[in-house]
Amino acid sequence: MKNLFSKTVAKTGFSLCLALLCVVVVQRVTSSATRQPEPPDQVPALTPPMGWNSWDAYGESVKENDIRDAAEYMATHMKSHGWQYVVVDMGWYVTNHSAGTNSKSAQFRLDSSGRYTPATNTFPSAEGESGFKPLAAYVHSLGLKFGTHILRGIPREAVSRNLPIEGSSFHAADAADTSDTCPWNPFNYGMDPAKPAAQAYYDSVARLYAEWGVDFLKVDCIASHPYKPEEIRMIAEALRKTGRPIVLSLSPGPAPLEHAEELAKYAQMWRISDDVWDVWHSDSNFPQGVGSQFERAAKWAPFSGPGHWPDADMLPIGSLRPAPGWGRPRETRLTRDEQRTLLTLWCMFRSPLIVGGNLPDQAEDSWTAALLTNDEVLGVDQHSRENRAVISTATSTVWTAKQEAGPGYYVAVFNLEAQPRKLYFSWKELGLPAGSYQLRDLWLGKDLAPADSLSVSLPPHGSVLYRLAAK
Repeated sequence: MKNLFSKTVAKTGFSLCLALLCVVVVQRVTSSATRQPEPPDQVPALTPPMGWNSWDAYGESVKENDIRDAAEYMATHMKSHGWQYVVVDMGWYVTNHSAGTNSKSAQFRLDSSGRYTPATNTFPSAEGESGFKPLAAYVHSLGLKFGTHILRGIPREAVSRNLPIEGSSFHAADAADTSDTCPWNPFNYGMDPAKPAAQAYYDSVARLYAEWGVDFLKVDCIASHPYKPEEIRMIAEALRKTGRPIVLSLSPGPAPLEHAEELAKYAQMWRISDDVWDVWHSDSNFPQGVGSQFERAAKWAPFSGPGHWPDADMLPIGSLRPAPGWGRPRETRLTRDEQRTLLTLWCMFRSPLIVGGNLPDQAEDSWTAALLTNDEVLGVDQHSRENRAVISTATSTVWTAKQEAGPGYYVAVFNLEAQPRKLYFSWKELGLPAGSYQLRDLWLGKDLAPADSLSVSLPPHGSVLYRLAAK
């Protein structure tokens, strides 16, 4: 190019050369201007993902018909409100569920390359080498997105049989770290990130799932106890290579706050606590209760943004049956006020919203159905900014946020005590400009009288969520 430029100068002079150079610049600018930007649907999780996960209702025992029924309910009753992901949680490859959850005697269905594939006694459409492709196609036909779950690492059975890793010259034993296992699940060995075979195996899994049509991948035993940053990076890289926009969700928590920037770089979701179930308070690490999430959410809120969302965990509401991942089959034990408080906090925090209850059962539960389809409340989760806790005490908490567009605010007030409370705040105490505001109660869908300050009466563990507009 340099020689061509010199010859052009010598033969035609500077003016002609300058003209030629301008043509090249114009062509490049034109090419850049006409190049289409990456479509928004190719960027995973621009807003917090909204969907359903099978664990809280079915545990490891979920079957294909259960997933289809949940998808049909979501498509009919929830899709128009923003819900879109249908996620099959752990155990879909286990062929003997009678052995129990996380059982050492569990038996699996693997393909010839050492990758889990759906057990055909519970997912009959996976016969042959179909995998989840038929089920994902059905979910997609309803206008929804399909997700599934894996444990980090490689199946022990694949290592013991030393199965070949698809698309490489490696075998399973070349990838595994047999000294590393998940503390609470015996199915897999961890990976040795120093071995190229480890990346090759994750690449093969990601390719397979992309072929199936997976849109969401929850990876367990990786965000905490233990935190595995090398495997997070390998999985994220494997998903990136597929060219398919797949949401990466990391579990369980609590993910380490000091690694927030690293988590945001590689994952779209990561858990801020261990499993949250239908209890308000818990003194143990498992399960966690709703009341424990306020302090965590306040610390993690600054790290939320398009494509990376700290995750307060699933919504254990509605019918937790027939075989929940923890406890006996039941209706949620959270009171209605506690359920509303849970969803209010999750929305003000901008957590992903993943329902855990049995969706078809909501056909007979109009209250829960209404809770999950309040567009004004869900809009706070999907379209707000500068969300933060402005007052945090042992007895009450207040969060504020700004509307995504326009000058308005959102304010949520929470009573953390097991008895009714009256609370009063000046706008200045909440970091808002003084003046009179028009209040709208988003849960009731009702405009209230203009107010120069905020006064609320709340039931035990109750809350309010208002939108404020200056008068």
